[in-house]
Formats: sequence, structure tokens, C-alpha cells
Amino acid sequence: MLDTPGLHKPSTELGKRTNQSARAALEEVDVICFVVEASDVIGSGDRFIATMVQKTSTPCVLVLNKIDIAARTEVVDHLATSAGLGDFAAYVPCSALTGDGVDVLVEQLLVRLPEGPQYYPDGVNTDQAETFLAAELVREQLLERTWQEVPHSIGVTAEELDRGGVDHPADVLRLRVTIRVERDSQKGIVIGRGGAQLKEVVSAARRNLEALLGGRVYLETRVVVEPDWQRRPGALDRMGF
Repeated sequence: MLDTPGLHKPSTELGKRTNQSARAALEEVDVICFVVEASDVIGSGDRFIATMVQKTSTPCVLVLNKIDIAARTEVVDHLATSAGLGDFAAYVPCSALTGDGVDVLVEQLLVRLPEGPQYYPDGVNTDQAETFLAAELVREQLLERTWQEVPHSIGVTAEELDRGGVDHPADVLRLRVTIRVERDSQKGIVIGRGGAQLKEVVSAARRNLEALLGGRVYLETRVVVEPDWQRRPGALDRMGF
């Protein structure tokens, strides 16, 4: 499963690169899920994406999400409007929150997936590196706890990885994570008063990572200010974007 970056009108070099990544994924996958909201008006952005996916050779399922907070008449109207966006392989109303209709969505995806070999052993849920998972879990916690412009200015990388050490048993996975922001004021928000915010972020991310990997993890975290990192190609290259 690939959750692509959201397609948008970019204002930074990072935005341009995430758009390129999303566009490239459309031709690399077996099925596309184009998600619109039953509780919102289908706008120009939705129509732009609909036109884009129609130009690919990949089958696309239109998913009408959030039917739990929309009236039945709204759902019917949205399905009718969605049909005018293009010729989709299927139209599936559902609610990711309540699970209503999700079984139908899974069925519609499975029938369009080609058979193939088992690429990974049973119990393996991802092929992403531990460093990538750690960075994403830390970033997830930061996004849940910050506001205004701060979430858009946060970049997280796991730059070093070793097991064990002088102060750590050999069975402990030790990760050094760097959180980048663009201004000093953002650094203060990320760290919090007396370091409380950062401590909560690291603790939650560590618990999630341990549950995912099935082992003990130690996270060593630092916060640095790197002005305009989203606009500098060199910084983005260094961070793996």
C-alpha cells in the first residue's frame, strides 16, 4: 500500500518533489484509490486529480469517504457528481472511521490485483528500513502535537543506527533522530517547556516503534534549526527527498 503525498500547488522545492513522487506512483501501482469526501464539495482540485488519473493506464477506484457524517441525499448527489469526473473502475462509498463499506472497498481492490509470488515472509508488514520508520513515527507524533505553520516546517531523519554500545545492551536498537525546523521559535515549540513536549514525542514514538519491530529501542533525539530547508535542493538531497 502506497500513501502518496497530496497533490497540490507547490510553493517550495519540497512541494515540487512530493508532487513528482505522487505522479510517478500513478504508473507504478496496480490499482489507484482516488479519495473524495462525502461531507465536502467536489472542487477544482478534485477535478484536476481526476483528469490526471484518467490519463494513466492504471485502473482507478473512486472512494467516497466520510459517509458517516453526510446525509444519504448528499452521498447520492456526490456519487452522481463523481460519475461525471471520469470513467472509474468502481465507485465505493464508505467510512474509514466506522468501517462501513470498507469490506466492499477491499473486495474491489483485490479483484483488480494480479496474482504474484509471496515477496516477503509471513509477519513482515513493511519493507521500509528501521531508520525510515523511526523518522516517520517521530514526525507523526510532532504533527499531532503542533499547530499553525510548525507542522509544515518539520523534517525528521534518522541519521545513525547501531545496536548496543557502552551504555546499552546488544539487543537494544539505538537510533539517533534529527528533527529539523526553519526558525528558532519553532524549535522552542517542538521542545516545549522544560523539554516536556519533546519527551512526550520521543516516548510515544519509541513505544510505537517497539510494537512494530518487536524489540527494545532507544531514541536519541536532537532538534536543529535549518532555515528554509524545504526550498534548498542540497538540504533536500541530504535528507533523502
